[in-house]
Amino acid sequence: MLERFSRPPRQSPVGSYKLEAISLPEECDWEKYLPLEIRYIFKKQPEYKERVRKILQNGKAIGVRTVLRTPENILKAIHTISVHSQHNYIINWLPKLLKDKHLPVFKKSDYLEAKKHNEDLDEAMNTILRDRLRFKRIVLIDEENIGIQPEEQRFITELSEIIYPIAVDYSVFRVVIDNAQERTKIAQALIKALLIIGPAAHFLEKFISGLGKLFAASADDLLGESAELMALRGSGFSWRELAKRGKILIPIFALATWGAFSVEGLIQENKLIWAGIVFGLSAVALSLTTAIQSIFMYNKNAKILAREGKITIKKSSALLKMSFLQDFTNPARLGLIIGALMAPLMGIIGSLLGVMHNGWVLAGIGSTESIVAGITVISASRINEWRFRKKMKKMMQK
Repeated sequence: MLERFSRPPRQSPVGSYKLEAISLPEECDWEKYLPLEIRYIFKKQPEYKERVRKILQNGKAIGVRTVLRTPENILKAIHTISVHSQHNYIINWLPKLLKDKHLPVFKKSDYLEAKKHNEDLDEAMNTILRDRLRFKRIVLIDEENIGIQPEEQRFITELSEIIYPIAVDYSVFRVVIDNAQERTKIAQALIKALLIIGPAAHFLEKFISGLGKLFAASADDLLGESAELMALRGSGFSWRELAKRGKILIPIFALATWGAFSVEGLIQENKLIWAGIVFGLSAVALSLTTAIQSIFMYNKNAKILAREGKITIKKSSALLKMSFLQDFTNPARLGLIIGALMAPLMGIIGSLLGVMHNGWVLAGIGSTESIVAGITVISASRINEWRFRKKMKKMMQK
């Protein structure tokens, strides 16, 4: 029921893409306005500029087709391999498969586990391999419908081969980012639902001092915890694995509730810094505990991968680092942990400013991790896109 109402609009099963094209011979000299990939070709192989110009003079256009969202069949294949073979990991095998066609290690037990769920590991791997270079392609457009000659087809193939380093790097970037987004659909919807906390907390604090603090701290933390659980569930962890953590989370929530009630007394005793710390920690207690637990869960799985020979890493410190990297490929998870670490500081600032009776401020402080997570989720794609383009520009300068 929850997933039905929080699920974002269904994406196209074939993904989405954009097409940048040049169709006039004069455009070859307008470097500033050329697609990045065409500029890369002219930089690496200057002699191709005249050949491209000739194609354009013959009534053709040359375009760069870029996939903007990974097709559903690839995301499903990644999920199949990650959950049934790689213990919910992707960073140990997916980039190497996309870049170098380095095949992940499958055990006989993996095939049996996948078969129980009507999945086929080899078929999933072949799906990824077959489509790995379709994310960025050079295409020929016959603008005047005069027909495409075999030599023109070969020429376009040559251009696609030149941009191979860009194409394969982009496929890694696109798939990893979209896989992370796919795994956090419900988590992101819950983060957006936290917007109702501000008005409710302000109303309660106005009539019953202390109740608004409790609501701002507890409601946000419960929804934040739900977002954390949904993010981990989306990564492939079973409900049974997640339920085991209740032994720790229930007493933590009780402690956080007591902490929220204690804030008013600390303010009256003029212990403002302690009041801010206690309120900030009460607001993020569950999220922070879950964040720590999730890292240990990934670390446990990393050790299993090492024992099964699916990764070559053996040192405990390296396995722990790998656990951090895998956990925080997820933008919602990354934002929630950053926000949780910021909440006590925000609580101190609010307490020292004397605004801890304002429900809007309480909700803002109590929702610090959710606000930061929301900003991270919204901006992650743009930031990663900017970083990728910056990397591509550096490649052109070599």
